[in-house]
Amino acid sequence: MLKNLDKYIRPESFPTPFCTGCGHGILMGAILRAIDELELDIDRMVFVSGIGCAAWIPSPHFAADTIHTTHGRPVAFATGIKLFNPKLKVVVVSGDGDLSAIGGNHLIHAARRNINLTIICANNNIYGMTGGQLAPTTPIGARTSTTPAGSSEPPFDLCKLVLGASSSDNAYVARTTVWHTRELIKYLKKAFSVPGFSFLEVISPCYTHFGRRNKYASPAEMILDLKDSAVRTKKQEDLFTFKEKNKILIGEFSG
Repeated sequence: MLKNLDKYIRPESFPTPFCTGCGHGILMGAILRAIDELELDIDRMVFVSGIGCAAWIPSPHFAADTIHTTHGRPVAFATGIKLFNPKLKVVVVSGDGDLSAIGGNHLIHAARRNINLTIICANNNIYGMTGGQLAPTTPIGARTSTTPAGSSEPPFDLCKLVLGASSSDNAYVARTTVWHTRELIKYLKKAFSVPGFSFLEVISPCYTHFGRRNKYASPAEMILDLKDSAVRTKKQEDLFTFKEKNKILIGEFSG
């Protein structure tokens, strides 16, 4: 962690709880770098998270107001905070299971209402903290603890889901990976700056549960795979036509 970011962290919270090869530590650093580059006042920010590995990114690491809520409810809590004090910048940081399974309705209605929230979804395609179960984003054919023969369910495309629910042309919707760190910081800065709803999906690998079950040789191989599998676009329509198997479409889709 760079010295100029020390002011944003609680030293007693380190080392992090993240497994070797987890991308969440990269995302944590990127969030703080975006805040620092924008010169945001972290004392005027509130970070809300649910239950899961990604929920540990802001809480307990950030030296800021954080609230660790019940499973699937961070967007609901964040909405309440924003309504109570609209001057606060309210940021949700949570995982794909927390936000798109039990929390799915809260996510789509926040997009529909264009609530001024920044939602950062750390997507590892699995339930990482609770045993490696099938998640709404798990790719077809992927092995999990509850699908040992491979998933047969089509996954959610979370950016499509949010765009479909959004009521505003000004909402910001984007996707990138923890490999693309400079792009990640750029997208975070945009998400923090939008005067309305913003959603950033960040592909962040889980070697402990997803990688080992799906024959990745090492955590490093999973990280490098993000470089090879990512396909960039600048066109929103590509999101709805992209069908390349084992590839990830990244880019800004709205806003």
